[in-house]
Amino acid sequence: MTIKYTPDHEWIKIDGDIGTVGITHHAQDALGDVVFVDLPEVGKTYAHKDPAAVVESVKAAADVYMPANGEVTEVNEALRDDPSLANSDPLGAGWFFRFKLANPADLDTFMDETSYTAFAADAH
Repeated sequence: MTIKYTPDHEWIKIDGDIGTVGITHHAQDALGDVVFVDLPEVGKTYAHKDPAAVVESVKAAADVYMPANGEVTEVNEALRDDPSLANSDPLGAGWFFRFKLANPADLDTFMDETSYTAFAADAH
């Protein structure tokens, strides 16, 4: 399993042709306490950079973008019931959705953890 990061502060865990998407520690820190999530529709196909989900906090609302072309296969109902999971465990239980990648090579250009850590430090 590989984890990649986007410039929009999302992470993607890649397992074969399935990607699991969530927001990073940096994103949840910037947002503050998450109070609501709007998750995508299972079975819907999104293009790269389409807004697929929305996360709302006490400070702001932000889109969660589709990292690559693909079809949503599952959403995290536990996150819908308890949006604070995006804060307490953003890289684990706070995942947003899973999708089947149309082309797994689309994620090759995204950052690894070391690159993302440097990128996020510069984003402050």
